[in-house]
Amino acid sequence: MAEVEGTVFGHRDGHGFIVRESGLPDLYLSPQEMRAVLHHDKVKARIVRYDKKGRPEGRVLEIIERKKAPIIGRLLHESGIWLVAPEDKRYGQDIIVPRNAVAGATAGQVVAIELTEPPSLHSQPLGRVTEVLGEIDDPGMEIEIAVRKYEVPHVFSEATLAQAAALPDTVGAADKKGRIDLTDVPLVTIDGEDARDFDDAVYCEPAKVGRGKGWRLVVAIADVSHYVKPGEPLDADAYERATSVYFPRRVIPMLPEKISNGLCSLNPDVDRLAMVCDMLVTSDGEIHAYQFFPSVIRSAARFTYTEVAAILANTRGPEAARREARVPQLLDLHDAYRALLKARVKRGAIDFETTETQILCDENGRIDKIVPRTRTEAHRLIEESMLAANVCSADFIARAKHPALYRVHEGPTPEKRTLLQNYLKALGLGLSIGDDPAPAEFQAVAQATKDRPDAAQIHSMLLRSMQQAIYTGTNSGHFGLAYEAYTHFTSPIRRYPDLLVHRVIKALIGGKRYMLASRAGNTRPVPAKAAKAAKAARDAKEAKGLPAAPVLVPGGELESWEVAGAHCSANERRADEASRDVEAWLKCRYMREHLGEEYGGTVSAVTSFGLFVTLDGLYVEGLVHITELGGEYFRFDEVKQELRGERSGMRYVIGSRVRVQVSRVDLDGRKIDFRMVREGEELVLPRTKRDKANANDAATSEIVALKQADRAVKAATKAKARARSGATLLPSRAGKPATRKSGGTRGAPRGASRR
Repeated sequence: MAEVEGTVFGHRDGHGFIVRESGLPDLYLSPQEMRAVLHHDKVKARIVRYDKKGRPEGRVLEIIERKKAPIIGRLLHESGIWLVAPEDKRYGQDIIVPRNAVAGATAGQVVAIELTEPPSLHSQPLGRVTEVLGEIDDPGMEIEIAVRKYEVPHVFSEATLAQAAALPDTVGAADKKGRIDLTDVPLVTIDGEDARDFDDAVYCEPAKVGRGKGWRLVVAIADVSHYVKPGEPLDADAYERATSVYFPRRVIPMLPEKISNGLCSLNPDVDRLAMVCDMLVTSDGEIHAYQFFPSVIRSAARFTYTEVAAILANTRGPEAARREARVPQLLDLHDAYRALLKARVKRGAIDFETTETQILCDENGRIDKIVPRTRTEAHRLIEESMLAANVCSADFIARAKHPALYRVHEGPTPEKRTLLQNYLKALGLGLSIGDDPAPAEFQAVAQATKDRPDAAQIHSMLLRSMQQAIYTGTNSGHFGLAYEAYTHFTSPIRRYPDLLVHRVIKALIGGKRYMLASRAGNTRPVPAKAAKAAKAARDAKEAKGLPAAPVLVPGGELESWEVAGAHCSANERRADEASRDVEAWLKCRYMREHLGEEYGGTVSAVTSFGLFVTLDGLYVEGLVHITELGGEYFRFDEVKQELRGERSGMRYVIGSRVRVQVSRVDLDGRKIDFRMVREGEELVLPRTKRDKANANDAATSEIVALKQADRAVKAATKAKARARSGATLLPSRAGKPATRKSGGTRGAPRGASRR
C-alpha cells in the first residue's frame, strides 16, 4: 500500500495518529505501533489496512525527525529502577533513567529529561535528567511545567538583553524627527487595574464630517517598530515568541521589560513615540476618512475600566469629580462608540455574550477564587475604537496592494454548516442559515433565541460551527466581525503580526515597500496549503465580483508572508494551550480541597461519552461520565447535541441544570470527574405514550447488565492503574475507602479527552 509522511500525535489511551500535511485523513496507529515512536515524531509510514468506515491504519517505517526539546515529567523510583513518567500523557510510555543520570534529583521531583536511546517495539526509551525543576507543590511549578511542555520560549538571548539594555530610558530629540507632535492632545489610556504596559491611547472630540456631525477619533499605538528593527536580536526573539503568553500572576512577554513596560508603555506625563490612526466617524458610525502618521504623544491620564464605567454611569459621582477635566472627552468617546456600535449592528457582525472568568490567586500561587470578568461600557468603547483602527490599517494596506498579514476568520466549513443547519431544523425554530451564510444570519439566530431556555445550547452550536481565526497573507475577510479586510494593528508590544503591520504602514507612508525577510530556517513553510487557500479565496472573490487575491508562487514574496502567518498562528495556539493547561492545573488543585462536596451546575457540552458540567459560582468544568447517568443506555444524538435515555426518555442538552458531587480529581491528567446526585425536574422530558409502549424492557435489562459487566472490567483495570496514580478519589459508593494520594503521576482518567 501507499507510503505517507506526517507527524505522530499520541493519545492518552495509548494509541495515536499520523497527521498528514497534505490534509488527507489521519492514519491510526495501534498501541503496539506507538511503542516505537514518540508524540510529535515526524515519520514515514505505510497504510496497511482500512477499517469498516474506510479509515486508514498505518505502520511506521522510518522516523524522519525527532524533536530535541526536553520531556518534562515526575521522577519515580520503583522496584530499584529510576524512571520518568512524562507530564504529557500523549508520550504514552515512561522513560528509564540510569542510576548515574538522575543529576541529584529525588523521587517525586519534576525534572526535564533528554533521550539518550529511542524507544523500540521491545524496549522503553532511556534518558538522562538535564534540569531539576523542583517539587510538584512549589509555587509556580505549574507554569514552569507548561512553558517547557509546550516549548514556550521564556529566556531572552544574551544578545537581545544586551541590545535592550543599551536602549535609552527616555525619548530623545533625534527620535522625534519627522514626527507630528501631539503632546498637546489629551490622549488617555484605559486598561485593567492590573495592567503594567499601556500600548494604546485614545482621544475623541466632536467634529463636522461632510455636511453632518460626527467625531474625530484618534487612536495612538506605541511605536515598537522604532526600537525593534528587522534582522536584529530583539526582532529574532520577538519573532520566535510571536506573542506574549499570559498566566495567572505571570506574563512571559514577547519583548524585554525595558521596552514593554518602559519605552513603549504609554505612561502618563512622559513623551512616547506612537503610530497614530486619526479618523473621522459619522453619526451613523461609518469611517468617513482616516490617516496614519508617526507621532510623539504624552498621555494625559491613566484610567481603569472600572473608573471609566463609573464616570459614564454617573457624571456627578466621586470618580467624575476627581477627573473633571477629562469627563467631556470620555462622554464624546462614548458617543462615538455608540455610533460605531450602530454600524456594527447594521453590518451584521456577530456579537455573542459569553462569560469569561478570571483566576485570583493567593500569595502561594493557589486559587483564592474564580470570578467572572464583567464587560462594561468602558471595555466596549475601547474595543470598538481598536476595531476601527484595525479596519483602517487593513484598508490602507489593501488599497496600496501591498502584502501583509491579515487576520482572517472564515465562515463555517461545509461539514460544520450542514451540521448546524440540521441542528436548527431539528429545533423547529423556523430560522436557519443558507449554503453561503453571512454573519448577519448567525446574529439573527442569536438575537431571536437569546431569551429561550436553551439559548446557551444554540449559541454554543453557532460558535462551534465557525472556524478559528488565523494570520495569513491571503485576505479572505473576517466573518465574525463582518469585515472584508481586517488586520491587527493595535498591540505590537504583545503580538508580532501587529509589529509587521506597523512596518508595512511606515513603508507605505514613506513611499517604500517593506520586504519581509525569509525565515524558512525558523519555521516550516506550508506552500501547498497556502497555495490551496489562496486559490480558494481567489475563486470565491471572483465568484462574488470582488477583487481577487494574488496567486501564491512558491519561493515568492507572498509565500514568505504565508510562512510568517503560519508561524504566528501556531504560536498563538501554543500560547492558548499553555495558558489553558495552567488554568486547568490550578482548578484541579483547587477542587481537590472540595472532594465530596455537592454543587448545582449547568451542562456546558454533551458528548458520546458523557456531560461536561460547569459548577455554579466556581466556574469549574468537569465530566459526568456516561456510566454515572444511571442504569440505562444513553444514546448520543449528534444533530440535536443531546444524550437521551432509551428507557426513560430523560435527556441532557447544553444548558440543562444538574446537581453533582465532586468525585475524582486527576491533577496529572488535568481532569475533574463529577458524580450525578440528582436531576432537576426540568431535565426529565418523558417520551410519548407510543414510545413508551414500544420500549422493550427485556432489551433494556440486557443493556444494563452489559453496562454493569463493563463497569466491573473498568474498575479492575483502574484498580491496577491507581497503584501509581496521582489522582485523588472519593470513597466508593459501597462505603469502602478508595482514597489514595501517592507520589506517582500515572493517573487513570475516565472516558475520552474532550479535546
